[in-house]
Amino acid sequence: MTIANPFVVVDNCKEEIEFYRSVLGGEIKILRKQDDNVLNAELNFGSTKIVFADTIAAKPSLKGDYMKVILRLETEEEFHMVNENLAAGGHINIEKYEAPFNGLLAAITDRNGIGWVLSYYRS
Repeated sequence: MTIANPFVVVDNCKEEIEFYRSVLGGEIKILRKQDDNVLNAELNFGSTKIVFADTIAAKPSLKGDYMKVILRLETEEEFHMVNENLAAGGHINIEKYEAPFNGLLAAITDRNGIGWVLSYYRS
């Protein structure tokens, strides 16, 4: 079976993966370090894994809107908390709104330029 996981490049992976853990919860697994720099790490929460790389390791040519991470959140409270925390220092692309599927949607670009689509489905 093929498995796909988001791959996110950030400045200062050591600091930023802690930020995402504080917002999303879960556990961090350091994959590669060099001196005091974390070059690659994973954030595992629920059945989701996001792989992170520091710009030192990934050497991106452009910082841009090439991919987004979609999060389907389990509770309305969690949706509002994640929305607020990811928007801090970032940009709200689409304000949270009542979606036609009886739930909530929002789109944010966070402080690292990472695009997030947040969804919550009511039962």
